[in-house]
Amino acid sequence: MNKVLSLIVICTFVCCSNYGQLTKLTKLPKVLKENSGMAIGKDSTLWFINDSGNEDVLYQINFKGKLLKELKVKNAENRDWEDLSRDLEGNLYISDLGNNENKRKDLVIYKTSNPDNEKGEKIASEKIEISYPDQKDFPPKKKNLKFDSEAIFHAGNKLYVITKNRSKPFSGKTNIYAVPDEPGKYKATLINTIETCKEASFCQITACDISPDGKKIVFLSYGRLWVYSNIKLANFSYDHVNMIDLKLNTQLESVSFLDDKTLLISDEEDKKSGRNLYLFKL
Repeated sequence: MNKVLSLIVICTFVCCSNYGQLTKLTKLPKVLKENSGMAIGKDSTLWFINDSGNEDVLYQINFKGKLLKELKVKNAENRDWEDLSRDLEGNLYISDLGNNENKRKDLVIYKTSNPDNEKGEKIASEKIEISYPDQKDFPPKKKNLKFDSEAIFHAGNKLYVITKNRSKPFSGKTNIYAVPDEPGKYKATLINTIETCKEASFCQITACDISPDGKKIVFLSYGRLWVYSNIKLANFSYDHVNMIDLKLNTQLESVSFLDDKTLLISDEEDKKSGRNLYLFKL
């Protein structure tokens, strides 16, 4: 990690420019035009996925934006891949929970072994199939369009699913569910519902992550960041939340803690903007 931080410090002073409150580190490879999830790898690398309509592939890049490796994910289909998370053993979780119309009955999180150790061009996966116990209709009425998700994080032996509210009128509420991190078929457990804000264009959650020390959780949207401090995961209670306007309204899709005070954020390409990797210091 020291090597990574040294590289970022050099980049910050030499090669980077500011985008609102974010500092651009590099342009992502063209294959990641629709990147939707990111996880920290070893030896100054990152792992990425693309969302729906793209290949069932994990992409490894370095902090200069060079594509290093592609891993085909076996026993998996990219219906709508939306986030990545890792556990302390390096296992990777690919969230196929994108559900724009709230009518899917095949929601799944794919679990792989540590991709940093994979020598070949493919990696095996196992399925963690989930359903929402409070969803009765597929799709529900517009006021109950709350079963899309673009954000997961791992803690302990569980995965936490953060929903992207699409209700009309927009309620600003986000559900937090928990599921075991082992392969199987589960009904997710609803542990809390919180309100982000009331503007749909800024308040729908697109990514999340938990800090290495477990004391902070961040939610990302198209332009804003929520930092929850001193979280109690059993019921997702917290001592404090700070909402930050990032001053950048691109399609921000992924966020990962590099260390307890440093975030990496990326966005999709939209016409002539986006497809960048950014740095943000808390």
